[in-house]
Amino acid sequence: MLVAKQHKTYLCSECGASFARWSGRCPNCDQWDTLEEVIPEPGGARDRLGTTAEGHAVKLDEIQMEHHGRISSGIAELDRVLGGGILPGSTVLLGGDPGIGKSTIMLQALGQITGDDVRCLYVTCEESLSQIKIRAARLALSGSPVLVASETSLDAICGLLVTREPQVAVVDSVQMVHTDQLDSPMGSLSQLKACAAELIQLAKQLGCALFLIGHVTKQGAIAGPKALEHMVDTVLYFESEGFQSMRILRAAKNRFGSVNEIGVFEMTEDGLRDVQNPSALFLAERDAGESGSVVTATIEGNRALMVEIQALVAPSAYGTPERKASGIDYRRFSMLLCVLERRAGLNVAACDAFVNVAGGVRVLEPAADLPVALAIASSSRDVAFPADAVAIGEVGLAGEVRAVGHIDKRLKEAQKLGFKRAFIPTGNASAASHVSISAQPVRHLRDAIKLFQQR
Repeated sequence: MLVAKQHKTYLCSECGASFARWSGRCPNCDQWDTLEEVIPEPGGARDRLGTTAEGHAVKLDEIQMEHHGRISSGIAELDRVLGGGILPGSTVLLGGDPGIGKSTIMLQALGQITGDDVRCLYVTCEESLSQIKIRAARLALSGSPVLVASETSLDAICGLLVTREPQVAVVDSVQMVHTDQLDSPMGSLSQLKACAAELIQLAKQLGCALFLIGHVTKQGAIAGPKALEHMVDTVLYFESEGFQSMRILRAAKNRFGSVNEIGVFEMTEDGLRDVQNPSALFLAERDAGESGSVVTATIEGNRALMVEIQALVAPSAYGTPERKASGIDYRRFSMLLCVLERRAGLNVAACDAFVNVAGGVRVLEPAADLPVALAIASSSRDVAFPADAVAIGEVGLAGEVRAVGHIDKRLKEAQKLGFKRAFIPTGNASAASHVSISAQPVRHLRDAIKLFQQR
C-alpha cells in the first residue's frame, strides 16, 4: 500500500513567511535561524471534495444587526485611536518597544473603565502579582477593582475568561501563552498562532473586548506579524523617538475606525497623560529666526497636526556627501534633493544634507514635500523662512507643486496656532478661500523659493 508523502512547511518566526525548504536565513526578512518546521493539518481541499457536511448560510437582508455601545477607556487619545472607544467583542493587538508603556496604558485604562461598573481582567504572563501591585500604586490605582492574574497556560486563561466573564480583558504578553497540546516551545510561531486563535475565538463568543500585548522584532514590527495581524480587528503600535517623554500610539489596522489615526501621550512619573494640543507641544521649542526651519500641517487620521521640519545643508568635507533623514522617507528626501538641483537651480549635489521632523513624529504623506524642499533651500542659502507662515504641497519630478487633500482642515489648524500665511499649491487656492488665512498659491518650486526670499 502506497502512503502519500507528507510535505513539510517552514515558517519564519519573524515575518511569518512560509517556504517549502529550510534555510539558515529567511529569504524574505534576511533573519538567521528563524525558519521553523510546521506540520500541516490533515484534511486538505482534495479530502473535502466528497464530504456531505453542509454549512449554514443566510441571505444578506436576513442578517440581524447587533448594536453594541462602545466602552470609554477614560483616556481620550486611546479612544480616538480605537475609533471612539472599546468595542465589545473586538480584539486589539498592541505592540511597541520594551519599556515604552504598553503595560502602563493598559493598566491605566482598565483602572478607569472599572469606574463605570465594567468588569475588567488583566492577565500578566511575564510579571508577578506583586510587580503589578507596585505599578498600580505608582498609577494611583491601588483601590481599583480590576481582576489581576499571573498565568501563562492557555487553559487557565480561557478558564478565567469563562468564569469571571470580563467585559474587557488584557493578556500581557501573548507570546508567553502556551498550550500543552503542542510540542513546540513557548514563544514559537505555532504556539503563538494556536493560542491567539483560541483566545480570539473565545473572546468573540463571550462578547469580551480582548487586548493582546505583543513583543516586537528588531525592525519594530510585532513578532509573527503575518500570523497575528490578520487575526485581530485592530493593530496598534506604540512609538517613541530616542529618550523623549513623548509617546505616539498609531493605528496600523482598524476594522471599526480610521486607519493611521494617532494618539499623543507624555510619559510622567504618574503614568501616561493625554496631550490635548499636540501641535502646540511639537512647536513649543521652535526657533523661528533660524534658517532651515519650516512648519507644515500634516493629516494623521482625522486630525491635523502642526510639525516643524528642520534641515541643515553644509559643504561636504569628504568626497561623498552624507545624507540622513529622520521622520520622513529617505527615498523621497533623495528625490527632492535631485529636484532642487535640476529644477530649482540649487547647488546641493556636493553638500551634506540632513532633515529632521522635530518631536519624533513620522511624516510620510507627499504633502510634506514642499516644506522639506523649502527647509533645504532655506538652510542652503541661509535665509530664514517667514515665522508666521506654513508650507503645504506635493512636489513632482518636474518641480511642479501639486494639490493635496484636506487643505481647509490643515489651514484651520495653522490659523488656530497663530500663523498668518500659507504657501499652498495653486490647485488648492479655491478650497483655501473659506479660511481666513493669507494663502499664497505657488505653481512651481522655483516660485515658492523666490516668494519666501522676497519677504
